[in-house]
Amino acid sequence: MTHSREASPCWLNPESQTIEFPDVELAMQEPDGLLAVGGALTPEWLLHAYRHGIFPWYGPGQPILWWAPNPRLVLFPGQLHVSRSLARVIKKGNFSVTLDEAFTEVITACAATRPGQSGTWITPEMHAAYVRLHRDGYAHSAECWYQGQLAGGLYGVAIGGIFFGESMFTCMTDASKVAFVVLVRQLERWGFRLIDCQVHTDHLASLGASALPRPVFTSILEQECLKPGTVQRWVLDEDVSPLSPRSGVHSGHFQV
Repeated sequence: MTHSREASPCWLNPESQTIEFPDVELAMQEPDGLLAVGGALTPEWLLHAYRHGIFPWYGPGQPILWWAPNPRLVLFPGQLHVSRSLARVIKKGNFSVTLDEAFTEVITACAATRPGQSGTWITPEMHAAYVRLHRDGYAHSAECWYQGQLAGGLYGVAIGGIFFGESMFTCMTDASKVAFVVLVRQLERWGFRLIDCQVHTDHLASLGASALPRPVFTSILEQECLKPGTVQRWVLDEDVSPLSPRSGVHSGHFQV
């Protein structure tokens, strides 16, 4: 049986000695997935949240808001879809992709106000929190370069066999997609089970992401987040092909 709480989200005391979120099945239906307010953005709070299918998302001037939407948009690495047009872009070899070489630059670009937006949800506090997670070895970035300039990228959090995607940006057409495709192929090589994409966007759906019921999503987390992960800087295997998964092992910088 599922439950919903229509009144108000739970308040989390940021000074509490224990970190405990409500059951995600108590998340509100409107707005979809709002679960709790308050808490803190320390690594302990963030990692505990992700392990339970919860993520922070709020705007300037708001308290920290925690979400667990239903359904959840996810991508299983083997279901990655590379369109013919994107495959042609990759084959041209104009872009190169790296991992963890410019995390701060990527999250800063993701936080920049975009056309049609009045602000950004990546507040200075969020920015600092994820930079700290990166320094601790949990948050990672994928960068797409064009002629030595950062053209696009994305970042997220890795726990066990799950990569929790947070945000992406692009300065050139298809740059963020190229970074995403190469990252997914690398995660597949490493045996990652799932990429969490949080909520539906046409951009991610075009790459093969699909909706997963929240109970199924959280049951996968219970298994996969217990697996040992690589809490360290990521390096891309040179022979990981964005068009042909599962090949060879080397380390470095991948040209596409």
